[in-house]
Parts: sequence; C-alpha cells; structure tokens
Amino acid sequence: MSIALIFMVLLLAGVPVAFVLGLTSVFYLIISGNLDFFLTIPQRMISAPNNFSLLAIPLFVLAGEIMNSGGITKRLADFSRALVAHLRGGLAYVNILVSAFLSAIVGSANAVAAIQSTFMVPEMKKDNYDDDYSAAITAGGSIMGPIIPPSLIFILYGVAASTSIGALFLAGIIPGIMLTIGFFALAFMYAKKKGFPVKEKASIRTVFKSFLNALPALLVPFLIIGGIFSGQFTPTEAGAIGSVIAFIVGMYIYKDLEMIDIPNVLIRTGVISASVLIINSTASVFSWTITMEGIPQMIAEGLTSISEKPWVILLIINILLLIVGMFLEPLSAIIILVPILLPVVEVLGIDPIHFGVVVSLNLTIGLITPPVGLVLFVVSGITKVSFVRLSKAIIPFALMAIVVLLIITYVPAIVTFIPELFLS
Repeated sequence: MSIALIFMVLLLAGVPVAFVLGLTSVFYLIISGNLDFFLTIPQRMISAPNNFSLLAIPLFVLAGEIMNSGGITKRLADFSRALVAHLRGGLAYVNILVSAFLSAIVGSANAVAAIQSTFMVPEMKKDNYDDDYSAAITAGGSIMGPIIPPSLIFILYGVAASTSIGALFLAGIIPGIMLTIGFFALAFMYAKKKGFPVKEKASIRTVFKSFLNALPALLVPFLIIGGIFSGQFTPTEAGAIGSVIAFIVGMYIYKDLEMIDIPNVLIRTGVISASVLIINSTASVFSWTITMEGIPQMIAEGLTSISEKPWVILLIINILLLIVGMFLEPLSAIIILVPILLPVVEVLGIDPIHFGVVVSLNLTIGLITPPVGLVLFVVSGITKVSFVRLSKAIIPFALMAIVVLLIITYVPAIVTFIPELFLS
C-alpha cells in the first residue's frame, strides 16, 4: 500500500500528474530497496512512446489546431443556426450542434470548451440566456469531444489495450449521437420552461448556402472516418491526411489561415503532444512498479470476490472510474487503469472495444464533475461564471451523460454494431 500512499500524497500536494507517476515509482523503488531497477527506468520511459500508433496524437492535434485557426467555427455556427436556430431556445441547440461538429474535428473536450466559451457563450448572453445555463451547456457539450471520433482518448486506450484504434473510432459514433440527442432534450425542457419565443425558420436557400460554406470543414472528419471505414488508411495515416486537408481548407478555401499563423500552430501542437507523451512515458514506469507490487492481481481478485457476474463488475468499475475521473485527467487515468482493469473484463468475456468506450465516457464525465473537473475550470475562467455556480448548473448535463453511460454499458451492441459491420 506504500505506493498508493505516495501517489495520493503527491497528487493532493498539487504535483503535475506526469511527475506524480514518475516520482511515485522512484520513491517506491527506494523504499522497497530495489535500487538495481533504476537502470531500467530510462529504457522504459524511452520505449513507451516509441509506438507507431501514438504518432496519431500529434497528427490529430495538428489537424485540430490548423482547423481552429482556419475560420471553421464561424462557418459551423452559421450552418447550425440555419438548421436549428428557429426552434424554441434555438441558440442552445446551435451551441450543442457546433460542439458536436467541433468534436469531430478537434477530438478534445478542453479545446471544444475553450472555443465555445469564447464564441457561443457571448452570443447566448446577447439573447438573454442565463449566464449559468450558457456556461453549463457549453461545458456539457464539450464532453462529446473525446467520444465523437477522432479522439485522443481512444488512441491512448487503443495503445494501452493493444486493440484497434479504428474500431474504437467507429464505436464512438453512436454514443456521440446519443449524447447530442440527450443534450438536445435538456435544451428543449429548459426552453419550454423559460418560454423562449419561436423564431422565423431559415429559407432552404440560406440553409444550402451555409452548408456549402461549412462543407470543407465538415469533410475533414468524414474523410478520416471514411478512410478508416474503407480500409484505405490507418488512424495514424488518417491524422496526417486530415492535417493536409485542414491546411488546404484553411489556407486556400477559407483563406483565414496565414503563413504567419503556422509557427504558433506548430508550437501549440508540440506542447499538447509532448504533455501527453511525457505522461505516457512516466505512466509506463508507474505501471511497471504497481505490477511489481501485485496491485493489478489484488484488484482483480477483489472484484471477482464480490461477484463473477459481468453486470455487477461493470457497475463497480463504472463507480470506480467516475470517482477517479473527478480527480485525474482522462489520458493519465487510462494509461494507469486500463492495464489493471482490462484483464478482469476479458476474463468475464467483455469486448475490449465496448469496454474502451465505457472507460472513455466514464473518465470524460469526470471533466465536468467537481472538485477537479478541468472543463469546468476552463469554462469558468473564460466566461467568468463562478466555479460553484457552474458546478450546480452542470448537474443535469452530468446526469444525462451518466444515463447514456449506463445504456451503453448494459447494451453493448450499441457500441459494437458499427465496428462489427464494417471491420469484421
């Protein structure tokens, strides 16, 4: 238990997660007297990111950063307005729809939250939407980012679980649609309660024109998923192709991307990618040390001693992951927990693709759950809505996400249907 104590002390002290993982491993080796293993640490840290599949991370980050700088948000918002702004409380639907579109481009909840907080929340305030609600719907919508493909979380899970990243991308499509529909339902109930007026519907010509303007941006995720569907390229190659297409769209079609923007795009891509890969390196050492102490076996034996029924084990794991997600960032949690939990669910006959989506959605919900919901801090910081008020306003969206989580947990065909259809 010494390793767990060291881990919690460092985490509560506010040490960055990457250093928590590395320092916990070092302190454990010192306490246990296994000093000879220090020679192995550099080797494990270097070999962990030396994985072709991980190359997809900087490539997808690059594609997202280029698209962010290429004027896509305005086009997507205009298209969304033309589709749903006429409905009662239409801007809330626009917010959710733009979040879904952005999720299919940037693949990160924090990025979607930051973009929407800057762009959509001020628009909603102009239309007299409540500040807390505007911030909450923005934070809630952002968690579609890691679920709607492409997704950094799915890439890391695929590497950690040695399973198909392409299948995970396909498996996230229906859960992403379910989240969108669930949030639409909340927006409908709120609009009805507040009595928002119904606005004039956009003409077919306006809808078509806005669609044509948004089409180049929408093509990026469709080309990525379509290429994986057809087997034309791997997820890693898809990231490279997506980056090239994003550059062409931003530079030559929308003409909002300029050469002067490229250095900043590359710097942001490098910083984000490096942070993920550093966590991956130190997590590799951490996983090695907890294996030495037999923690995975202890957890496996503890879970199976409670019950051998898959639905009970999944419920316990869901509760565990929801709690972990309140304190740990999803990418770190996946690297730490997947090697521990995956052997347990495989013994019970649970599909690793299905389990990957369950794990990812669990930990993503943690991004909008206090006390360490990173998305809440991002939205609160940009919108100036207090963290406490936002934490209260986000509750319906967190509960809706949990409902979707429970559905996909116990109806695995929802997750596995598309991968089996196209990849079997």
